[in-house]
Amino acid sequence: MLDSAKNGSSRSVILEDVRDFTSGKVRVNSGPKELKSLDSPVSTSKRLSSLDGIRAISIALVIGRHLAAPRGWWKSAQFLIGDYGRLGVVVFFVVSGFLITSLLISEYELNGSVSLKLFYARRALRIFPASYSYLLVVTAMWFAGFIHLTKADFWCAVTYTMNYLPGRSWQVGHLWSLSVEEQFYLLWPVTFVLLKRRRSTWVAGSMILVAVVARAASRLFLKGTVFYELEMFPMVADSLAVGCVLALLRGWLEDQRWYLELFRPGWSICLLALALGLNRYLSYSAVDRTIGMCVINIVLAILIHRSVYRPGDLFGRALNWRPIVLIGVLSYSLYLWQQLFLDFNSVSWMTRFPQNILLTVATALTSYLVIEKPLLGLRRRLHA
Repeated sequence: MLDSAKNGSSRSVILEDVRDFTSGKVRVNSGPKELKSLDSPVSTSKRLSSLDGIRAISIALVIGRHLAAPRGWWKSAQFLIGDYGRLGVVVFFVVSGFLITSLLISEYELNGSVSLKLFYARRALRIFPASYSYLLVVTAMWFAGFIHLTKADFWCAVTYTMNYLPGRSWQVGHLWSLSVEEQFYLLWPVTFVLLKRRRSTWVAGSMILVAVVARAASRLFLKGTVFYELEMFPMVADSLAVGCVLALLRGWLEDQRWYLELFRPGWSICLLALALGLNRYLSYSAVDRTIGMCVINIVLAILIHRSVYRPGDLFGRALNWRPIVLIGVLSYSLYLWQQLFLDFNSVSWMTRFPQNILLTVATALTSYLVIEKPLLGLRRRLHA
C-alpha cells in the first residue's frame, strides 16, 4: 500500500522502485505545446514527482482521524467532509494502482517483457519484513496479556486476508488495506503480463464497473449480516483500478486539451470540492456509496495526475517540500505502527496525547531505518 518511490526534486527514496525497474526513467509526456504555458511549467522530469507528498497527505488523514476520534474533533470534521480517514486510504489505493502500473509499463517498454519473479521478490522485500515485524511485536503483546487478539485476527493478518474478517481487533484491523494491496499485487501483474497493455486496460476499466455492482449487491443482499460493507476486494478494487487506468491511458490523456484544462487551478479546486462533498454524504444513500465512491476515485486520479504533471506550481512545490517528502517516505511505517498507539478505546499511557504521537513517530522512524532502508540496497541488487 505504501510502496516507496523516489521524488525527482528532493531525491527521496520513494521512486526507488522506478529506479530499480527503469534505471530511474519513467516516461512523462509533455502534452500539447500550446498548453505548456498554462498555470505553471509542465514537468520535464523523468521521475514521478509529488507522490511522496500525496502519501504524506494520505497518512496525515488516517492519523488525524484516529487521533481526533476521542476528542470530539471527529464529529466536526465528519460533518464537513465525512470520513477523511477512509478517504486517505482511498488516495493510497489510487496512487498504488498508478505507480505499480507505471512500473510495469516502464519495464515492458525498456525490456520488452516484465519479470514476475523480480516483481514479486521486490514486493516481498518491500512489504513483508516491516509488516511481519509489526505482527511479531503485536503477537508478543497479545501473549503477554497487554492486548486482546483472536486466532482469526492473527491468521488473517499473516495471510493478508484481513479485509475478509468481520469484527477484527483494533491492533490489526488497519491491515485490511494492506491485505487489499497484497491481493492487487498478486493479481494485477499477472494480468498485465498475460493480456498485455491494451487488453489490460479493458480489464482495469471493467473492474471499476464490477466494484460498483459489488457494492450495490452488498447493500442489497448482505445488509444485516457481518459481511455488510466489509472491504472485500471486489468492493474496493475500483480505487486501484482507476489508478491503473490512469497509468495505462496517461500518454493519451496528456495529449487531450480538454483534459489538461482540468489541471487549471480553478478546475482543480472544483474537483477537490466535489470529492470532499461526495465523501461527506457517502454513508447516507446507496447511490452515494456505490456511484459516489467511483466518482471520488476518478477525481482523485485526476488530481494525482495533475500533481505529477505539474510539480513546479505552488501546490506541486508544497508536495515536494522536504519535510512533506520525509513524511511520505515514512508513510508505510507510520501506517503500520500508528494503530498501536492511537487506540481511543485504550486507557494505557502510551495511547494518551501527546506521547501517542511521539511513540508513533519514534517507532516508525526506527522501523524505517532498521528494516526498510537497509533492504533498499538489496532490492537494487536484485535488479542487477
